Amino acid sequence: MEDGTFESLGYCADTGVDDDVLQWDQRADCEVRQILDRIADKWSLLVIALLDKRSLRFTELRRAIDGVSQRMLARTLRHLERDGLVSRTVHPTVPPRVDYALTPMGATLHATINALVVWTEEHQNAIAAARAAYDRRAAAEREAAEREAAERAAIARAALPPRGSPALPGRW
Repeated sequence: MEDGTFESLGYCADTGVDDDVLQWDQRADCEVRQILDRIADKWSLLVIALLDKRSLRFTELRRAIDGVSQRMLARTLRHLERDGLVSRTVHPTVPPRVDYALTPMGATLHATINALVVWTEEHQNAIAAARAAYDRRAAAEREAAEREAAERAAIARAALPPRGSPALPGRW
């Protein structure tokens, strides 16, 4: 085994080589991209945020998350449970009661998500200003391109003989 290589196949941290982001998709022993796709989707983020304070029942989560379908919430919870981020507890009552809670690993993820939310709140005005500036530049570029296209069309129309007129000498 090479120096700096971890024996565990599932360990994706730096192994002494350049930890280029492009390697995330290429390493057979690393599922970073899949995990990021799973935990960074909007439903997972909301579920994790809601479960930070206390465990909740499915219906409580569904009411709290505007726009999520029953199917999508069930799927999200199943994925989060499979990944070890959410625990599911079934209480033997009639009707059965099922509670969802963050696991200790899920709680550490919530801290990371919270840091992202704080960053977003701190930078939302700068992002809004950057978006507005971009939109103004893009609109100006579209208008300039449309003007150039109209000018080229006018030049082309002026260079061609009018319809129905005889072709100019020397033309086919």
